[in-house]
Amino acid sequence: MDQGLGMAPAAHATNEMEVVLDARMWQASVSHPEKQTVMERQWGFAARIDESVTFEEYTYWAKIEREMEAVEEREFHAKHGKMPLLNLIKGKVSKTTRLAQKHEREDRAMALQSVTEAGAKGTGLGDEKHPITDVSLRSPSRGEDNPLKVYDAEWRVAARALRTASWGQMFFLITTDILGWSGAPFVFASVGYGAGVALYLIFGIFAALSGYALWKVFLELDSSRYPMLSFGDPFFRLFGKRTRHFINVAQSLQQFMTVAVLILSKSLNISQLAHSKLCFVAVMVLCMGIGMISGLVRSLKKIGWLSQGAVWMNIANFLIIMVAAATNDPYYAAVTRSTLIKTIEPIRVFAGTPPAAYQQQSLGFSSQFNAVNTMVYAYAGALLFVAFLAEMRNPMDFWKGLFCAQAFICIVYLFFGVFVYSYYGQYSASTIVNVIQPRTLQSVGNVFHILTGFIAVFMYFNIGMKTVYLEVFQEIFNFPPITTKKGTILWYCLGPIYWILAFIIAAAVPNINGIVSLVGALFMINFTYSFPACIYLGWKVQKASQLPGEGFDPATRITTRHDNGMTRWMRGYKKTMVSSTVTFIYILAGFACCGLGTWAAIVGLIEQFGPGGTVATSFGCSVPI
Repeated sequence: MDQGLGMAPAAHATNEMEVVLDARMWQASVSHPEKQTVMERQWGFAARIDESVTFEEYTYWAKIEREMEAVEEREFHAKHGKMPLLNLIKGKVSKTTRLAQKHEREDRAMALQSVTEAGAKGTGLGDEKHPITDVSLRSPSRGEDNPLKVYDAEWRVAARALRTASWGQMFFLITTDILGWSGAPFVFASVGYGAGVALYLIFGIFAALSGYALWKVFLELDSSRYPMLSFGDPFFRLFGKRTRHFINVAQSLQQFMTVAVLILSKSLNISQLAHSKLCFVAVMVLCMGIGMISGLVRSLKKIGWLSQGAVWMNIANFLIIMVAAATNDPYYAAVTRSTLIKTIEPIRVFAGTPPAAYQQQSLGFSSQFNAVNTMVYAYAGALLFVAFLAEMRNPMDFWKGLFCAQAFICIVYLFFGVFVYSYYGQYSASTIVNVIQPRTLQSVGNVFHILTGFIAVFMYFNIGMKTVYLEVFQEIFNFPPITTKKGTILWYCLGPIYWILAFIIAAAVPNINGIVSLVGALFMINFTYSFPACIYLGWKVQKASQLPGEGFDPATRITTRHDNGMTRWMRGYKKTMVSSTVTFIYILAGFACCGLGTWAAIVGLIEQFGPGGTVATSFGCSVPI
């Protein structure tokens, strides 16, 4: 995952989405009084948190949605071809293709506008005074029994218009979201060549499997009627409302800590550009102030184009660091002032675990786990996979973009980590741009890191603050919607508080290695490995627990079950004993890594701020580079 040291995150806001949000299209649908024979359940955006919808109903409509998507995808390929990556590239370089894509976007926006205007007038999609209906639903078949009648079809056209991404675009989104290569040399400096290569391969495979698990569950539970849009949605559908609240709070804390990491890393870049002549805590205050200004931007649409430039700046930085490593000695002060290594010695590399004298962050077993924490941080990104899937035209193809992206990311980490470690050895710090020489290349690299980092700061704050407001304050504490006047005022008031708290964390623990390890252990391991496995296990057991004669009846909106509670869970577990047990062990291993990683990060921080550690102090002026 990007640490402000790798790739900047992509923005996903679209003109079509803005139309929908502005027109309040995501209203619940209810029965039309003229045709009502059975009370229609609310559906659409509001149904994401409707506790009356059962697991069986989610899977019923998801199956229909996948069948319809398969038909639509064949029609799309007949018109546009079967090479999404090639089409995406052509869209960047071909004027004809760009014009065609522009016309398609305009058509979608017009369609959405007409549907939302119809809803506002009480026709089509409907509103509170003129709700819509579709009550004659009997089975997912063709003809008169088709569950998507005229009114449903209008809704689905509008909802599906927001889902336009191909698996080729998923490749770029996943790569941009996850790729954060700058910590790779530090991992090899902590564990050596052998363990470094093995761990990157193993954790890369497991990260891909976690994405695969989320994909499988999404296909089984998502539909236009009941869309899944965030990581908390599958927890809600499988385990209930409280687990969704827990996930949303944990997600908010993770994104908050990510902002603190970005403040610290950008402050290091600025301090090095100023030749360490500025008070370090004052530089962090400056970064906090810039972040507060970003709170004036409530929509990523206004700054999303910057992420494209950030990608190219990161590529340039990648090349600059490799050239500097191959042609110059490291800048030793950046390591001796911020790590346990205090002497300048010949550069050493190791196939196995480096001796204690060559460890930067901590000694013994904890040093190994600090490397694992950094590695997990680099692979983190599953948190946004549900949101990515929600934008796909055909989610069935997500696995293609996922596995291609994970393979590419793993190759980049291995290549960059081995290359730089081979030249810098024990002096391969996690903030690798601070270690390169000559000063000219170092300054250019720092400028690029500052620019891309602040783009990441803006976007992570925007996403993180919206998550805090929508999923925590608005849902749990009944704050007003962000689109209202009171909601807007609260947004602008809470933004500075968010940045002040992030600054306090960064200034209190001014050690980038330590804070990255702590965030990786507490949050990244669980969101990347443990939580996706929990979702997969819950889905697998519930699906296997169904008995003959049970299921959802679309005509009556009634779900039939012969039993409930632990009896069902145990039956489902026994039917899937082998795969469920393996998944359960995987979950326990993830939680164990979380506990051990948190312990290792805390031990490392204690050693860093003890005798012989970093020169930086909490809220102090000393610069740790």
